[in-house]
Amino acid sequence: MRQVLGTTMVLALVVASAVWLPAVRDARAGDSAPAADLARGEEVYARCAACHSLTENRTGPRHCGLFGRAAASQPGFQYSKAMQRSGLVWDAATLDRFLRAPLDVVPGTKMTYAGISDPSDRAALVAYLEVASRSEACTAAAQESP
Repeated sequence: MRQVLGTTMVLALVVASAVWLPAVRDARAGDSAPAADLARGEEVYARCAACHSLTENRTGPRHCGLFGRAAASQPGFQYSKAMQRSGLVWDAATLDRFLRAPLDVVPGTKMTYAGISDPSDRAALVAYLEVASRSEACTAAAQESP
């Protein structure tokens, strides 16, 4: 009986995985990052939440629509002169460089965070931001913005 239950449990997990994993893949269609990287990126983003939000400006600007946006261009946020003059456009490479050492990339920025030294944490965060910044929550927030 124990063998049958064990086999049944394993079989149930295999079937559940076969159903669940494709659903996750479909939900993230077009995303290049594996689900584990996105989950790790969301964990890393928790560090950013003290100052940033996807949908609202806080101490730092919101992150909805971040990719492809020129630095210092989020309406309703007061940027430093340094960020306004930076000429940056946010993409994966620029974010990786900036998140490694914000003050080195944009001396005089108001973002005084020391940076994320771990390359895998930065990569996971960038992957998460790329997906999250174009999420349904961001689409809804964009429609509500003045």
